[in-house]
Amino acid sequence: MPALDALGWNAELASAFEQLQDDNLFPARIAAQHRGEFALLAEEGEVRARAAGRLFYAHEVGGELPAVGDWVAVTPPATIASILPRRSAFIRKNAGQDSTEQVLAANVDAAFLLAGLDDDFSLRRLERYITIAWESGAQPIIVLTKADLSLEVDEAVLAVKTVAIGVPVHPISNVTGDGLSALDSYLQPGHTIVLLGSSGVGKSTLLNRLAGEEVMATREVAADGTGRHTTTHRELIQLPGGGMVIDTPGLRELQFWEGDLTAAFEDLEALALECKFRNCAHVQEPGCAVLAAVDNGTLELDRLRSWRKLQRELEAIAARTDTRLRIARKKRWKQMASVARQKSRP
Repeated sequence: MPALDALGWNAELASAFEQLQDDNLFPARIAAQHRGEFALLAEEGEVRARAAGRLFYAHEVGGELPAVGDWVAVTPPATIASILPRRSAFIRKNAGQDSTEQVLAANVDAAFLLAGLDDDFSLRRLERYITIAWESGAQPIIVLTKADLSLEVDEAVLAVKTVAIGVPVHPISNVTGDGLSALDSYLQPGHTIVLLGSSGVGKSTLLNRLAGEEVMATREVAADGTGRHTTTHRELIQLPGGGMVIDTPGLRELQFWEGDLTAAFEDLEALALECKFRNCAHVQEPGCAVLAAVDNGTLELDRLRSWRKLQRELEAIAARTDTRLRIARKKRWKQMASVARQKSRP
């Protein structure tokens, strides 16, 4: 088993752990989750553990639940007592639910945002991934897979750079190995990368390439060109060079949980500062610099439409989340008041 520092342990985590002031606890990092049970990596070796019930109780009113990549304090023999502060977290709204979150990966240094150079390529989808990556606190890295299948790789890279402001873009081929060496600089010892992308984009194949062996099963793309789900759970894998990768299942949808669009739409935000009115909605206001940029061709109309759509989504999710938490906290206070009254009775 690797030492804790090889898993990303640092002075900040050590300080947070010491503040728990419990000599019975030991630190560990979550490598995987299986049906409510967590696989942990600790100095003593791999440990299977469950989360303490109070963590689920606190989650009802906004507390955190353990996720892959988290550093946790564990009560022997195997109970997760608390979650150490996260320095980054990829959070999305749970698919099919109104206002609950799902942490895809925690304590990540960078995110490889994979997009295949095939018929499923979408700049609009990349905008969504970039927004969530910036909001997570990690560095987004665009990885364009299947470069061996495209005759217009350079054109695709230029198109991506128009929406990925300040984000590195790397075209690669998992088949020929072209471009893979450019990813080595992100895979430093103790650093963690998460792979995000649609089904069939090549996440597990890329992980196998980086690991130098088959650590994740892969499948061919379906006959209709759609991806097949191979990875069924999130798992932290340590590479031979010391870097770590969290593989994730293919995401059918990646809905926001919270955040803003400033970093992902830096070009549009800069234009907005030149609008005549400070509260300009960029719809039909006079003196709107954003609409003027669309008219003169310096800003694509589709990018403005994407910004509007994502902004509406963020606002709607925030409203639903606030309502859910308010109701849950009100219910909790009523329960606590009821218990207090019962205890005060003679």
